[in-house]
Amino acid sequence: MRNTDPILLRGRPLVCDGGPFIFGILNVTPDSFSDGGRYLDGDDAVAAGCRMAEDGVDVIDVGGESTRPGSDPVSAEEQISRTREVIAALARRFGREGPAISIDTRLAPVARAAVEAGAVLINDVSALRDDVEMASVVAESGAGVVLMHMLGTPATMQENPVYDDVIGDVKAFLTKRVAAAVRRGIKRERIVVDPGIGFGKTTAHNLAILADLWEFRELGLPVMVGPSRKRFIGEVLSLPNATDRLAGTLGAVALCARAGIECIRVHDVGAARQVAELCAAVRRAGHACDELRAEPGRGSG
Repeated sequence: MRNTDPILLRGRPLVCDGGPFIFGILNVTPDSFSDGGRYLDGDDAVAAGCRMAEDGVDVIDVGGESTRPGSDPVSAEEQISRTREVIAALARRFGREGPAISIDTRLAPVARAAVEAGAVLINDVSALRDDVEMASVVAESGAGVVLMHMLGTPATMQENPVYDDVIGDVKAFLTKRVAAAVRRGIKRERIVVDPGIGFGKTTAHNLAILADLWEFRELGLPVMVGPSRKRFIGEVLSLPNATDRLAGTLGAVALCARAGIECIRVHDVGAARQVAELCAAVRRAGHACDELRAEPGRGSG
């Protein structure tokens, strides 16, 4: 795949107004906020990826470092040890016809090892800020990249996050990071943006982002949103246990799909797939009705 082409996911191009594409979260970590330790064993992780494929996942997002609030960084060597063989095994199993593989990392050596093992996307929560070599890895490999907004670092991001205008501030940040990526040789066709639900945001900030998702689609690039099991859902619904937040997560998935968000990142792939497809169908039907009403001779007595 040349790096001037759109990213292909199961044969479909990842472009604006495409999808919805479901990203399945596969944390190969001992300490992630919802499923830490569950897939630390490589065989268990591969089996989980296969179940996601059966449930209709488009991308399996493999991570070897927790980025939950208050988490500490994990070395590149440890991340590679946790993720490389899992990615290689999934890539061998699925080939070109199955789900794509992405790597959730802020570090260039981890991204490079993942691409060599078969990953085609790099999901960088720092938007290329935490490792000066990351942009070169993306550009030279031709991989796609997700640029996410985050205040500070995972260790500090929830320490009193403040914005003048959360929507405007996040959009301005993403605009600057896209421009920086392009200057470093990354093609716009290979970039996805993510407003960073839960990354340096209060519940009020997260709800405002979900209410105005259309604002991020105005950036002219595919958008990814990851609301799955996040704390804001627990705070709104009084659910302190992350694993109890499926219904709230699916409500957020519905909002994303109805708004035309191209990529939705979740733990519960099968349920999210159904909700996203139904809401996308409703959205398409609404567009078709609008076009019909706009035809000459219709809609006015």
